[in-house]
Amino acid sequence: MAEIFDGSLPVGLIVLLFLSLAIACGFEFVNGFHDTANAVATVIYTKSLKPVPSVVWSGICNFCGVFLGGIAVAIGIVNLLPVELLVSSGAGAGMAMVLALLIAAVIWNVGTWYFGIPASSSHTLIGAILGVGLANSLLPGHVFGSGVNWSKAGEIGLSLLISPLTGFTLAAVLLLVLKKLAPNPNLHREPEGDTPPPWWIRAILIFTCTGVSFAHGSNDGQKGVGLVMLILIGILPASYALNMDYSKAQLLEAYAVSQELEAWVQRETTAQLMVPTALTNNGVQSLYATLKENLHAIQVKLAGKSSVEEIPKQERFEIRKNILLVTDAFSKLEKNKQLSLPEDVMASIKAKLKVLRNITEYAPTWVIVAIALSLGIGTMIGWKRIVVTVGEKIGKSHLTYSQGAAAEMVAMSTIGLSSFLGLPVSTTHVLSSGVAGTMVAQKSGIQADVVKKIALAWLLTLPVSMLLSGGLFLLFRTILG
Repeated sequence: MAEIFDGSLPVGLIVLLFLSLAIACGFEFVNGFHDTANAVATVIYTKSLKPVPSVVWSGICNFCGVFLGGIAVAIGIVNLLPVELLVSSGAGAGMAMVLALLIAAVIWNVGTWYFGIPASSSHTLIGAILGVGLANSLLPGHVFGSGVNWSKAGEIGLSLLISPLTGFTLAAVLLLVLKKLAPNPNLHREPEGDTPPPWWIRAILIFTCTGVSFAHGSNDGQKGVGLVMLILIGILPASYALNMDYSKAQLLEAYAVSQELEAWVQRETTAQLMVPTALTNNGVQSLYATLKENLHAIQVKLAGKSSVEEIPKQERFEIRKNILLVTDAFSKLEKNKQLSLPEDVMASIKAKLKVLRNITEYAPTWVIVAIALSLGIGTMIGWKRIVVTVGEKIGKSHLTYSQGAAAEMVAMSTIGLSSFLGLPVSTTHVLSSGVAGTMVAQKSGIQADVVKKIALAWLLTLPVSMLLSGGLFLLFRTILG
């Protein structure tokens, strides 16, 4: 970030940088006390831990989850954005996009937290991203809806839809199993006073609280990492468009892979010339031209370089742009029903593309630490509103030891698996639906009004965040140019 202090950046851009970073950290801070309250609700209401130790422990686990969880979810979120915006540098379209995403997400998160409604930060952010994509497609020269990665949106949307249903069903089934395996009635009725549960169920509850908190950090924290990287790449492309720690061997591998891919494209182009209709249908010819142009450009820029530092500053974002366009073109070719690629060929291409993307898909340690701190500290502040809703207002009776254990175990495993697969899911909806499932299985009943509010928030989050971010994007696009 040396450019900030060497006088090469205008003061206005520096202000915009720090404002954007502050909003991104603010989003994760709000995410901390909004979503992670779910992780501590069960241990607090089953008297397994006192409130202060539980939220401090949850905050620490969230920090560790962000720090150790990788960036697969961050990349999945970023890939929802239109390629056109991802390859835009400077304080124009790219910065309008990031500011719109962040502000829309923070507005909805703070609003639902204020009213004590467990709403999903993941759901909010994805709605905001879709809103930006749709708003961008309204601009002159675009086709409405064309800028959104609908296949990725469908994949993520399906995970957000299935995860609460999974939480409800599995938590209910697990509670019934626990009743069979551990019929002790003390486990299945509400705690008396401040008496903690038996040591083994208490250990399970603390373990699952730890697991949910860690999984939440590794899933939701990555979204903040992705947003910060978009900010840094947009304003400081010379320093953050590419991984500055890339070694000479990695650069040589990327250069060799680009050569191999270009050779493959040339062979395919030659073969397609034998069947002219196949080459021209659905813009296949244009996609091949895009591939050849950008793969060649990558080779020219990487030739003879032993480190990223040796690449001229003005070319670093261009390399990132070339790689994104190559990835996008191959993705479109794969989806083209008139283009048949053998599975082994496609697998080889995807492996080579991953090598190319490695230079762009990264995050510096300080970014991960900043987001981890924001999420961890946020967990320790403002948690009570959501905790009360989850612990007292979903069911008609107090949460029992076995209900807390069942809901947390399902949430921990569901969110952890989703993080491993790179799919963003809602901690809020998985756990709150898990609690509702245990209430139904316990035959203690649920409070319909509260459940309706949670369901209404689930239904409204997507359209409201889309409208907020889309409107903000068009406003900022006009202001920033």
